[in-house]
Amino acid sequence: MSVLVLILAVSAACCLGFGFVLQQNAARQAPLSDFLSPRLLLDLVKVPRWLGGIGLMVVGMVLGAIALGHGEVSLVEPLLATNLLFALALSRKQTKQPLGRQGWAGLALLAGGVTAFIVAGEPRGGTAVTDPFRHWLIIGVMIGLALLLTTYAKRSRLSAGPVLLALAAGLLYGVQDALTRVSGQRFSAGGLAELLTGWQPYAVLALGITGLVLVQSAFETAPLRMSLPALTAAQPLAGIVCGVGFLGDRLRTDTAALTWEAVGLAAIVTGIVLLGMHPAMPSGADRSEPARNLQPS
Repeated sequence: MSVLVLILAVSAACCLGFGFVLQQNAARQAPLSDFLSPRLLLDLVKVPRWLGGIGLMVVGMVLGAIALGHGEVSLVEPLLATNLLFALALSRKQTKQPLGRQGWAGLALLAGGVTAFIVAGEPRGGTAVTDPFRHWLIIGVMIGLALLLTTYAKRSRLSAGPVLLALAAGLLYGVQDALTRVSGQRFSAGGLAELLTGWQPYAVLALGITGLVLVQSAFETAPLRMSLPALTAAQPLAGIVCGVGFLGDRLRTDTAALTWEAVGLAAIVTGIVLLGMHPAMPSGADRSEPARNLQPS
């Protein structure tokens, strides 16, 4: 594994984790009438704390895109999942909660799972699939699942809604990461003209905005511990599916390797859930009271 990719991916995870906490601090005060509406972003853009969180997320996405340009999606995505460690670090500072057994167990499982998956799978580049049907099938399934989850989230809203929205956003962000890598390859091959004549950069932008609305709607309706684990778990899984499915990423497929890859992914998801549900994670607004108007903070 390239040291450059490691540094870029972990730095991206740091920015994303800090950014998510700041975004949720602001979004939890948004009125519920903005739920799943682009108007939510227009309201939040007035809040300095939210803008700071978005700024950190943008930096994280840029660093992640550079990492994807130098490494395989199947390698970078598990490293990006460590954003939850940084989110928990900032949340602990805000809430003064000790890490405790749950926190240490989650940390060990997440770090150990990422290590096990990368060591066992040995992600490496290969020949990208040129069949457009394969591309559209995988992307279509991911977007279709996200749409289905969002539809059910609108019905359940304050119960399972935040988790479903976060899962949907994670799926979209995983596809976005895959298309970011394709966009980088097009730019390297033919410069800006080659990049802008393809559909991928426009899809990256559309997926990013849609995912942002979903994430902020999840943040405004529930504590971070309900939404962030689902988001953090879904994104690398979707990214790995896209990487192996049509970007040409290759993983070891012997029995021992597949076993450890599965164990690693299971440990990553379990660690994410434990860390995401830690008491240190910020709570949401009390939605039994009338929604408050956003105030700059």
